[in-house]
Amino acid sequence: MKKRILALVAFLVVSVSAGAQILNPVKWSYAAKRIGKDEAMVLVKATIEPGWHLYSQTIADGGPVKTTFSFNTSPAYSLIGKTIEPKPVVKFEKVFDMKVAYFENSVIFQQKVKLKAKQATVKGNVEFMVCNDEKCLPPDTMDFSVAVK
Repeated sequence: MKKRILALVAFLVVSVSAGAQILNPVKWSYAAKRIGKDEAMVLVKATIEPGWHLYSQTIADGGPVKTTFSFNTSPAYSLIGKTIEPKPVVKFEKVFDMKVAYFENSVIFQQKVKLKAKQATVKGNVEFMVCNDEKCLPPDTMDFSVAVK
């Protein structure tokens, strides 16, 4: 019995320490606000841990993976234009041997939608990549779902 308990404790210690090593320097949050009778703005916010940066939607080929939004099609809404972002920081990065555009601390992306129903749920995903001065994490994709009332 003692061996089983000891083995269980050892497994839990290994599991907890392995989970603690997973880096997740970007937290995503989502909201929507009506801007007219049949229009709304979907807001996608990235909160970025100090020392890390999230790349813009406008990265040239040969650089890091740019932030890319994909929206599901729905009879309840349609997209108006492209997803917009504020002005990013633009700097030369040696690792990519080019100027890149990125965000630090936080950024809010905005997508205007035309509502075809009284209420809608805008769904999609965002693909992104983050780096700090020491490393880049592999690209990741996060699903989102935003209710527009």
